[in-house]
Amino acid sequence: MSLLIKYQDSDCLSRTDSHTFYLNTGVSKPVVKDNGIRPSSYEKMAKLKPAFIKPHGTITAANSSFLTDGASACLIMSEEKALAMGLKPKAYLRDFVYVSQDPKDQLLLGPTYATPKVLERAGLTMNDIDVFEYHEAFAGQILANLKAMDSDYFAKTQMGRKAKVGIPQMEKFNNWGGSLSIGHPFGATGVRLVTTAAHRLQQEDGQFALVAACAAGGIGHGMLVERYPS
Repeated sequence: MSLLIKYQDSDCLSRTDSHTFYLNTGVSKPVVKDNGIRPSSYEKMAKLKPAFIKPHGTITAANSSFLTDGASACLIMSEEKALAMGLKPKAYLRDFVYVSQDPKDQLLLGPTYATPKVLERAGLTMNDIDVFEYHEAFAGQILANLKAMDSDYFAKTQMGRKAKVGIPQMEKFNNWGGSLSIGHPFGATGVRLVTTAAHRLQQEDGQFALVAACAAGGIGHGMLVERYPS
């Protein structure tokens, strides 16, 4: 049975259209942009000290996803149920997988492990995907995943696979911004990824989207989303 996803007021998460502002008591002005975004320069960012492995670490406040406030809700049900309730579906959830790996040597490489598994379950390849939405924990984490996905050696020695899955086409990858640029609300990032993927499929006239994320160091998730007919 195919499942469908419907988002209540989901445009707020992925579009630049004007929306009604909601003000709390005592607040005179609406919030129009995230306060975590700060204009800077490469020179200033290069001076930041590493957060973890000092003094030679690569992770700083400038190349990490910043925490933002957020919460989300998503309705997932069968197509028959959605139509019976008078709801217009946003997209099909065709398949999903969860994977795990050793966080000591393969920290945050969940997308590398999840991507080929969910593609194989659906009988698809990377070339069949029109939209990629990957969670960005750190800039280095994304780069490490891309490198691992493009490595036959890693696929054979670490994953027990015959060949690499390959990297996403960059012109299809996180085109509307990712966690590094727009923040990482722990309570909303998952729905934000899927919502953005569903809207991109509509606006970019695509059929399939691949959503992937790492979590808790050694966990990964992959999801295949298909555009719902207009």
